[in-house]
Amino acid sequence: MVRIIAFIRPHKLEQVKSAIASLGITGMNVADARGTGNSPERTHWLGGGEAPALPIKSRIEVVVTDDLLEPILQAIEENARTGEPGDGKIFVERIVDAIRIRTGERGETAV
Repeated sequence: MVRIIAFIRPHKLEQVKSAIASLGITGMNVADARGTGNSPERTHWLGGGEAPALPIKSRIEVVVTDDLLEPILQAIEENARTGEPGDGKIFVERIVDAIRIRTGERGETAV
């Protein structure tokens, strides 16, 4: 199992969610986040000094079986890309175990 965490532009969220859902994924978490990567972003003048811009991003998190990893990565990339700096990042992490609290199921069946 893997956890995919993607930081994307907020206006691309619905398009990316729809692309993920079209692959049969029904469980995902979405939250607002602020931050910047290493792309050239604007800076703001704050109290006499320069402060890095921390634009709002949408954070999408989904845990899936290994066989769905590449299709989901492709769906996120294709639907989040504008070609401009600040399109976002995708991170992939291995998941050791998952437990469905209600039933006690473990592993892939809990996902």
